[in-house]
Amino acid sequence: MGKKINIKNIPTGYQSFISNGRHSLLGDEPLTSKGTDLGFSPEDFILSSLAMCKVATVRYIARKNNWDIRDVDGELEMNVKRGKGGKLSTHVAVALKIEGDLTEEQKAELLKQADACYVHRMINGEWDIEHATTLS
Repeated sequence: MGKKINIKNIPTGYQSFISNGRHSLLGDEPLTSKGTDLGFSPEDFILSSLAMCKVATVRYIARKNNWDIRDVDGELEMNVKRGKGGKLSTHVAVALKIEGDLTEEQKAELLKQADACYVHRMINGEWDIEHATTLS
């Protein structure tokens, strides 16, 4: 069974209550887009998904190998440019800080694994997004 998200948009700004059935989040648009800026924007959610996957993968691989790991922090920056015909081009810069008693080879392996995390591969993979239909 696939993942399912429910979203309820409310009239204030562009606020939306987003739920996966167990957890809820508030999404919104920034003030510059006439939102109320009280929650993450859609772009924030995409970037945070990638960031979380990368740092979780680093921690998972380190634990699996019994490597001494402490804090894993990341900083991701996304820049989107509009090209010919409205086509979008997205660049994401990723920097990870991995603390622990690790060799340079272990850190290099953790960075390699971060770049192979599930969300990174999913974003780079093939997508088939159906056209919206009316919800009954």
